[in-house]
Amino acid sequence: MSSGVAEQTNKVMISDAGPSRKKISIEIPAEVVTDRIKQAMSMAAASAELPGFRRGRVPQQLIEKKFGAGIRQDAKQQLVSEAYGQAVEAHKLQVIGDPTSQTLGKLELVSGQAFAFEIEVEILPEFDLPSLDGISVKKPVVNVTDEIIEKQLETYRINEGTLESREVPEAGDYVTGHAIMKSEADGTTFYDLNGAVVQIPADDKNGRGMILGVMVEDFGKQFGLPKAGETATIRVVGPENHEVEALRGLNVVITFTVSRVDRIVPATTDYLVQMYGLESEQQLREQTRLSAEGQLRVRQQSVLRAQISKYLDENTKIDLPERLTAQQAARTLERRRMELMYRGVSPQDIEMHMAELREDANKAARRELRLAFILNKAAEHLKVGVNEGEVNSYIVQMAQSQGARPDQLRQQLIQNNQIGGIVQTVREHKTLDAILAKASVTEMDSEEYNALARSGQI
Repeated sequence: MSSGVAEQTNKVMISDAGPSRKKISIEIPAEVVTDRIKQAMSMAAASAELPGFRRGRVPQQLIEKKFGAGIRQDAKQQLVSEAYGQAVEAHKLQVIGDPTSQTLGKLELVSGQAFAFEIEVEILPEFDLPSLDGISVKKPVVNVTDEIIEKQLETYRINEGTLESREVPEAGDYVTGHAIMKSEADGTTFYDLNGAVVQIPADDKNGRGMILGVMVEDFGKQFGLPKAGETATIRVVGPENHEVEALRGLNVVITFTVSRVDRIVPATTDYLVQMYGLESEQQLREQTRLSAEGQLRVRQQSVLRAQISKYLDENTKIDLPERLTAQQAARTLERRRMELMYRGVSPQDIEMHMAELREDANKAARRELRLAFILNKAAEHLKVGVNEGEVNSYIVQMAQSQGARPDQLRQQLIQNNQIGGIVQTVREHKTLDAILAKASVTEMDSEEYNALARSGQI
């Protein structure tokens, strides 16, 4: 029977299963089930080859005995997929993520019997946007100081520095080795990475550190100061917002076998002058000033966007699904990663921030997800689109902020399947800027702005 007939005869009921979550109950008629199994059996018989029989001449009972279970499983998957797609389309459900079911895997397709199943899906939240006109924002006026230039130069020196091999690590040093993360209960392996790099917590980190993307409060105490050839063991609970759902709240053990210990020796100013093809330290400082001015403009714009984001978050009533799915968590983290790269945050600090975001089960991650939904609706309302040139310009700005070549960064983003995240981020930035264009902007001294920010007034 064709999927068109199945669409006309399936019994479908949609019910609420929680905030932004629907239960879809579907019953496929017995005649549809029987017909689909017959079709599947006939196709299998036409192509089956068994010893002693020519292709297409294998008796039906042998087909059933040899391939029956697999044929019914395939037929079930096809029927479920078709029925689910038809139900979503017919009821105009805006589904996000993959459907889930507690019982579907245990159900079997039986000729002559109707097939009933239930699945749950998360859908786009339904909500109303607040007014987008005349939002009050504060704009800090910041000038590039000698202190800012020196800090930027120090970043260049570290980025272009050399590695000095060490026998025993000290605070701030880096160790490279083989990292394995397993479940403490049953030994399930989640990560097995050669060439993993971790940093011994610097003195100002109070022992906090990161390994395999997980923040560990007493990392320094557990990890210690292992030499090459030694193994450190870390025990930690999986973050509640980790992209791998099986890791959430799970007691895990991480072993790290050290292969080498290194310290970064910053490059000299003369080396930077020569490497960048400049004539003098003064020219280097001037180029650094121009770069810093560009980054300050980016950060200034980020500050304005953050105020619009805060307004939207505080003035929009929206019910999120009760728990973040792995797909939603990954999307939230990816969105934040692209934003930090654009702002020129160092790769090490980005990974540290990602680890902290995974830890925040109830605040930051859910706020990021709320904002993604709100900005998506605002973009539709304002008819905001994105073209290839805007994506390329964004990548160029990211490359400049990271001190990388645009073509290399673009290739890296493509290889990591991150271009989609760039498109989404550009769309959100354009949406925020469109709202900013209608905002009421007040300029103020950066110190006054920082004081208001510390007090939570902006």
